[in-house]
Amino acid sequence: MKAGSILDKYFAFQWHLTDNCDQRCKHCYIFSRDNGIPLREMSWDNMLSVLENCEEMCGRLERVPYFYITGGDPILHKDFWRLLSFLKEKEIAFSILGNPFHLTDEACKRLKDCGCERYQLSIDGLRNTHDKIRRRGAFDATLEKIAVIRGAGIRSAIMTTVSGVNIAEVPAIIDIAVAHHADVFAFARYCPTSFKKSAHIEPDEYRALLDVCWDRFERYKDGGTTFNLKDHLWTLYLHEKGFFRIPGGLHDQMIYDGCNCGISHLTIVPNGDVYACRRMDSVVGNVFADRLSAVFVGDKMDKYRDFGKFEKCAKCELLRFCRGCPAVAHGYTHNSYGADPQCWKKVI
Repeated sequence: MKAGSILDKYFAFQWHLTDNCDQRCKHCYIFSRDNGIPLREMSWDNMLSVLENCEEMCGRLERVPYFYITGGDPILHKDFWRLLSFLKEKEIAFSILGNPFHLTDEACKRLKDCGCERYQLSIDGLRNTHDKIRRRGAFDATLEKIAVIRGAGIRSAIMTTVSGVNIAEVPAIIDIAVAHHADVFAFARYCPTSFKKSAHIEPDEYRALLDVCWDRFERYKDGGTTFNLKDHLWTLYLHEKGFFRIPGGLHDQMIYDGCNCGISHLTIVPNGDVYACRRMDSVVGNVFADRLSAVFVGDKMDKYRDFGKFEKCAKCELLRFCRGCPAVAHGYTHNSYGADPQCWKKVI
């Protein structure tokens, strides 16, 4: 089956400049296992090398590079502003995934001047839950900075990581995001680095959450907030509701939507390792040692495009449009081909 989406001209790079961060979030991939690990940071010369490698790959694939710049907190990198100025010179589009703590009016204006299109913040629960996951004061700081980001003319995005710990609070988080005029709201599921029963969500429980969220989205559809249906199980939900129908006349061996792993996304971390997906153990190369154009079409990446091996999805008519989250499956089972643990669909 061909791994290629006809829907998007962009190729997304999630680029981690540094491990340095003001928080030690409980679900963080960097610090979840050992808070004593040394912090890594990419040098300026290495960042230039990354850009050249990414541009060369996109040129070969006839795609347009788009960078999601993150960390850690990328603003803490000593060459953060230098990099953003360089991206502006090269007319390369980017968004920032970061923290609220250093977002002054002046910093946000500077971000806008450098071409930042969107700044994503996280809200992982109501005040007590969020601050327990992240740090004391983080909840209020995040809400305060939505207005600062928007005031600079940058789109503000709120992302929630949903688990059994905070699932009951998600509807209220949506209310808060809308009340604070966030431009975008989305959520994704917690991808366990170690299985904890407190974080688990049963399939029917997750579908019930989507019901409640859909009602909220309908209520707020004219309120100015865009609801990004990031989790691919939304496709299954909308298919069951009759809002998504499989189009006729499509190539039956083409992937049209769903998880971008192996199709239009790579992650690069400070030591240069390249992941098919940062949410699971999926190193496919190193940006300082390998050409990304070769990595992307290589055998290691092909593993993530072998859709016929998906134990449940390969039997489902939505294979070309959904596939759930292989990273969440990997977090539970150490097998990215395994069944998505929150997928409620019965497949024979």
